[in-house]
Amino acid sequence: MRISRESLRIVHTARWAAALLAVSGITSALTVERAQAGGPSGDPGREKPTIVLVHGAFADASSWNGVVQRLQQNGYTVDAPANPLRGIPQDSAYLASFLKSVKGPIVLVGHSYGGEVISQAAAGNDNVKALVYINAIMPDSGESFASLSAKFPAAPLTKALKQVPFSNGDGTTGTDVYVQADKLHQVFAADLPTSQTNLMGATQRPIALSAFADKLTGAAWRNKPVYVLVGRQDQAINPALELFEAKRANARKTVEINSSHVSLVSHPQEVKNLIVDAAEDYMRKK
Repeated sequence: MRISRESLRIVHTARWAAALLAVSGITSALTVERAQAGGPSGDPGREKPTIVLVHGAFADASSWNGVVQRLQQNGYTVDAPANPLRGIPQDSAYLASFLKSVKGPIVLVGHSYGGEVISQAAAGNDNVKALVYINAIMPDSGESFASLSAKFPAAPLTKALKQVPFSNGDGTTGTDVYVQADKLHQVFAADLPTSQTNLMGATQRPIALSAFADKLTGAAWRNKPVYVLVGRQDQAINPALELFEAKRANARKTVEINSSHVSLVSHPQEVKNLIVDAAEDYMRKK
């Protein structure tokens, strides 16, 4: 059976059309994939940063659990290393060495005393692209927690602390500071159930008394983008001090919420949102 030239032309045209549709489909799929893999608005943007979370005094890294879960659900790589709570020189040096092990850009987050630690640890580290302070202390170089907080009325937490002496293996001694367990709910975490704060009181990690007088030798917030969350009902750090810090640091965003000192536990969604804002601003090249 003979096939006419016209029939052959029609067959070849159909084959070319099918091929073009296939290529078009592949191109469209690649476009969608690239958009999904890019920045927050589908722009190519910058590499997605690793989020490093640093806890404060009387706590451990598990205090970030609710925030970590939400960040991971948003596709972020998260690290929450232990903060030794032995003082600014030791803790910031330890964190600085940890940060060097993280590849690529970093958004560094500190809660409470962790704010002091991240400020010094991030100084001179170009991989740290933004600093996020959650109910935090943010001294400048040459300032300590004690000298900075003295500018404002003392928070109720200062009357609910207890000191416990300790000895080191080399014979030296020191003093640890705890929150009195029966007062922890009131001055530290009033927006959590007492069943939870009872556990927090029993399992708290103390901070060395000397940490309150340690002066910072570096303040990374002077030259890095800053984001601040303030708890209006914070009884551990005066909220007016937190707002002063945010203004002094020219914070790109300051969020005030109705929270106790432990907003990372009681309001993890709001905390996560601010961290993501910092990360997305970096990816948008702001």
